[in-house]
Amino acid sequence: MERESMEFDVVIVGGGPAGLAAAIRLRQLSEEQGFPVSVCVLEKGSEIGAHILSGAVMDPRALGELLPDWKERGAPLHTPVTEDRFLFLTEKGGFQVPQALMLPTMKNHGNYVISLANVCRWLGEQAEAMEVEVYPGFAAAEVLYHEDGSVKGVATGDMGVARDGTKKSNYTPGIELHAKYTFFAEGCRGSLGRGLMEKFRLREGVQPQTYGIGLKEIWEIDPAKHKAGLVIHTAGWPMDTKTYGGSWLYHMEDNQVSIGFVVGLDYENPYLNPFREFQRFKTHPKIRTFLEGGKRLAYGARALSEGGLQSLPKLVFPGGLLIGDEAGFLNVPKIKGSHAAIKTGMLAAEAAFSALRDGSEGRDELTAYPAAFRTSWLHEELHQSRNFRPAFKWGLLGGTLYAGLDQVLMRGKVPWTLKHHGADHDSLKPKDQVKPIDYPRPDGEISFDLPSSVYLSNTNHEEDQPVHLTLKDPSVPIEVNLAKYDAPEQRYCPAGVYEIVGQEEGAPRLQINAQNCVHCKTCDIKDPTQNIVWVTPEGGGGPNYPNM
Repeated sequence: MERESMEFDVVIVGGGPAGLAAAIRLRQLSEEQGFPVSVCVLEKGSEIGAHILSGAVMDPRALGELLPDWKERGAPLHTPVTEDRFLFLTEKGGFQVPQALMLPTMKNHGNYVISLANVCRWLGEQAEAMEVEVYPGFAAAEVLYHEDGSVKGVATGDMGVARDGTKKSNYTPGIELHAKYTFFAEGCRGSLGRGLMEKFRLREGVQPQTYGIGLKEIWEIDPAKHKAGLVIHTAGWPMDTKTYGGSWLYHMEDNQVSIGFVVGLDYENPYLNPFREFQRFKTHPKIRTFLEGGKRLAYGARALSEGGLQSLPKLVFPGGLLIGDEAGFLNVPKIKGSHAAIKTGMLAAEAAFSALRDGSEGRDELTAYPAAFRTSWLHEELHQSRNFRPAFKWGLLGGTLYAGLDQVLMRGKVPWTLKHHGADHDSLKPKDQVKPIDYPRPDGEISFDLPSSVYLSNTNHEEDQPVHLTLKDPSVPIEVNLAKYDAPEQRYCPAGVYEIVGQEEGAPRLQINAQNCVHCKTCDIKDPTQNIVWVTPEGGGGPNYPNM
């Protein structure tokens, strides 16, 4: 069955803050200058916002540039930050850092506690009102190329394919979306972006990207314990001093709090389990006190890019470009990326519009986009924070001392740039060189098991479809991962996708429970042999986050 095709000036893959901001800016320029530009946004989630997960405290600077009247338009930024606290935790106690010694990047005056999923839903409404064609439930599964090698667009995945690859009665072929320029805004470790980086060698000459896995819950807590706008971050326990990690607890509106934990994916011990570290963290006396008597409402997880400025790939290639966390635009010490995503979407849109207005057919590299980034306030911001994350290769104490000198005394203006440790998948030590970690059993009140948590993510996939967690070599999980690392995929996955079964019978095998996948991309990043490759499932599958 032949695929249908649709033609646009710009196709944007991903309905997050970067993609939606780009779409809005393109249509603004089109209306202002009377030059027609057709724009389409593809989103693999069942709706805009369904796959969006972030802390989140939002710096509204970029949003104000995109839509200066965002308050009048009803943007869901309802809770201004009222107080910042930073805690260093020990197993039984800890201490609060005095305000005078807090990093400037962690002071949130003028920022808002938000649900980024709901902000994206609102941005989607603004985009549609500007005649952007928004298609949720359609996963871009393939990059299309012209004969000269430039990007032609993307194709959505086929629907109605059975697990064995045969076509079911409801089979529908994917649709090709052709564009003069294609923007890739899939978020961290996008499946198409990964292939583009390899094809066009976009990572040559830059530092390896390094990642974290962020796990999040939303709680409704006792009104007497709730303080709208209170922002708390922690470092220290339960991480050991060599492992990068930290937490947040943000008081939202309606007596709700966003609580989460981030573990740097450069950790060494294959027995570390990020989900169980998160559950253990919540039992700390300084955290438990907020949650006791409350009710857990939602759970989810997503990887995030932590490499910073020195890990950004080349942003453009013939016919396309990378924006948002697809490229790695995240300010780690600021713990924010949504403002960077919006800004990069705007810069890319402005470059593309100028080229289209000048008659471009889109097979060139939009070099005006990275040039505009280099002269922007975002570049200055990321340059100042570039040495924060790599400093933690010296451990919690060394990293904290360096961060204080670099960010507080020097304001990030030192004349050197630190290098990262290397690729995250190379960091695991063999199982015989480490000690297993003894995690406490969940109590069902503050800490919980994995199945009940995944249930709260509203994750669902059509069961009879090809498994979207693919293996380059099916023998590697047992012959290498199990033998050398005791199958770390059983622990780093925050959704229970990977299980080793059959060990009691002496014939172990890897079972992949793809139905559980929350699309966090951790397996694609942390698998020590890079044998696991995440590809898109049928559109509309995955988590359905209500207000994450």
